[in-house]
Amino acid sequence: MQVCPACGAEAPDDAKACAACGARLRENTASFEPVAVVPGAAGDLGVEAADVPVLIVRKGPDAGERFYLDRERLTIGRNPASDIFLNDVTVSRSHAVIEVGPAGVTIEDVGSLNGTYVGDIRVDKATLRHGDLVQIGRFQLLFLEGGGV
Repeated sequence: MQVCPACGAEAPDDAKACAACGARLRENTASFEPVAVVPGAAGDLGVEAADVPVLIVRKGPDAGERFYLDRERLTIGRNPASDIFLNDVTVSRSHAVIEVGPAGVTIEDVGSLNGTYVGDIRVDKATLRHGDLVQIGRFQLLFLEGGGV
């Protein structure tokens, strides 16, 4: 069995696409020994630590893409002019806004059609915590605090 790199679901070795999320599966070409991870470090989540907060696409189109939250205010949407451009019809043109400040990182839905979710809860505005999963349309994003917050 192989594991989908986008959603983590198991798939038969001969499968070309994941039955759970539709992501293209990669063929195994080599094996390796995993690097030891310090418990409690960002590495536990399969990513290295960043100096600033970051959103990582865990599921959906462009899985693995990272968005560094290196400004006080960032827009999220399907509009190509958005700071965080999520190109899918399930995302509103102007979907949400992220604000980064001394008190932490907040996300606010700005009247999107499909809503913004933190965990499994639809939110108008929420403070993000390390490890939170943010759902915007078909995109599931992992929030990591980084060293700057």
